[in-house]
Amino acid sequence: MVFAHDTTAALTAAVALVNSAEPPDTLTSLDQLQAFFDEHGYSGRRPETEAELAAVRALRAPLRTLLTADRDTAATMVNAMLAEYGAVPQLVRHDGWDYHLHAIDRDAPFDRRIVVETAMAMVDVVRADELSRFSVCADENCAGIVLDLSRNRSKRFCSVACGNRVAVAAYRARRG
Repeated sequence: MVFAHDTTAALTAAVALVNSAEPPDTLTSLDQLQAFFDEHGYSGRRPETEAELAAVRALRAPLRTLLTADRDTAATMVNAMLAEYGAVPQLVRHDGWDYHLHAIDRDAPFDRRIVVETAMAMVDVVRADELSRFSVCADENCAGIVLDLSRNRSKRFCSVACGNRVAVAAYRARRG
């Protein structure tokens, strides 16, 4: 399944945000939050306060629940998120991107934009019945979320580091 670019971007950002809570926590400073904002191509007002950092950090647990939910639970959560923030989908073009959906004002607080953009992306995932694109990392020592957008659904690890760690452990077990 190939999702629209804005869906893929929002899902990738949501997974990165959730996984930032895995040790070591990679979202502890305002600089890291701004790097996250830049890396994932968010538009609108940049986060600039410690309160915004705290609000974004607080999203990690509920987004983890959403990304690991069954289809009916995900649909219920998405509907609640969109209703809570009065999401009004609109087609927009900006920053070199062709038309895509935005459902919240670009100047809304960053945590709210993350919630609405993730919920809008999950609309596509739920409608296409593609929740199997999400899984938990196959590394027994990691609880990171995996977003598998590959054609053959073969991605098992949340990061190259986890994949390498498991491969090295398997190699050492065979040798020793």
